Amino acid sequence: MASIRKRHWISRHGERTAWVVDYFDQAGKRHLRSFKTRKEADNWKATALFEVKQGTHTSASASITVIDCWERWLDHCRAEGLEFGTIKQRDQHLKLHVTPFIGREKLSNLTTLHVHQFDAELRAKGRSGSMRRKVLSNLKTLLTFAQTQGLVAQNVARAIRLKNEDRHKATGPLRESVDFPSKAELRILIEKASGRWRPFLLAAIFTGMRASELRGLSWNDVDLEAGFIHVRQRADAWKKMGPPKSKCGKRDIPLAPIVVNELTRWKKKCPAGKLNLVFPNGAGNVESMSNIWKRFWSPHQIACGASEDTGKVDGESKPIFRAKYGFHMLRHAAASLFIAHLGWTPKRVQTVMGHSSIAMTFDLYGHLFEDHDADREAMKKIEAAVIAA
Repeated sequence: MASIRKRHWISRHGERTAWVVDYFDQAGKRHLRSFKTRKEADNWKATALFEVKQGTHTSASASITVIDCWERWLDHCRAEGLEFGTIKQRDQHLKLHVTPFIGREKLSNLTTLHVHQFDAELRAKGRSGSMRRKVLSNLKTLLTFAQTQGLVAQNVARAIRLKNEDRHKATGPLRESVDFPSKAELRILIEKASGRWRPFLLAAIFTGMRASELRGLSWNDVDLEAGFIHVRQRADAWKKMGPPKSKCGKRDIPLAPIVVNELTRWKKKCPAGKLNLVFPNGAGNVESMSNIWKRFWSPHQIACGASEDTGKVDGESKPIFRAKYGFHMLRHAAASLFIAHLGWTPKRVQTVMGHSSIAMTFDLYGHLFEDHDADREAMKKIEAAVIAA
């Protein structure tokens, strides 16, 4: 049962008016809810009565704020053993993006319109499209959690999709020697690599493993006799060991002879440690990505000519160069080699690369599976058919 009435009162600012929804929840408890317009009251009443009928309604007085719910969610994530990086990101989103805007809003008051306005505020404050999509994704997950806890009746953010504003910045399909090293560049990088970085580089080029997987690789998962690496764990940015990024991340990768030979030699010199890592730091512990970049990958590329002129000069008026490729680009180089020279199917590439879906494989490398010679011959046939007609 519910009714709507108009209320008048006098405040220090003069006469005020509001529309009040008078209703009973599923437990038979009476509640009042005020709105500025009759339309708002009618719309809210219809939704509230439906929720009461379903037994899922939460009154404003019994509801908690977005901040309180987010804190509960973080506690739940910690109890579930989620990765430190995931929890840290969600905590940062709460402090930097949620609290200043909708943090003190009651869950029961949230509407789809509120979420749209929240995104508009984030955009106005200079948040990038990528960041806004991440925040919205976490908000959706939060509201799903709140539903399971009986804290809110519906996920008002579920149907919202943000426009990909980065598509205009896209450069098209990944290109050899532009987006990832060419075979000629790879050869030079390999020839000039030495010491502990040589086996690391060879493994990256010929397996396509992620940097986190290489940093967390254990000798227990390397079968040199059979010529396989079994990817079963990774080291995150905080050097904490854990499972691969997804269930598809657990995979077996065949090794090229050059990798088997180099790893066999390296195993005799590899620093020992409790984790029995293949590519540890000098103390046998997990190597940081920053060290890999500063001590090897960046200076090595510059020494090999895989670099770009920054347009700046040093104290001796010599041009300053920067590395051309991020380390992840070796993963793209490996995939291109698998497709061009092994003739692997998209499904096989997906498996070895550890992609969570075949769609991801096609999004990244679909153009590499194309047969351009066959396409040119087909176009000649079309031309001949038109001319002949």
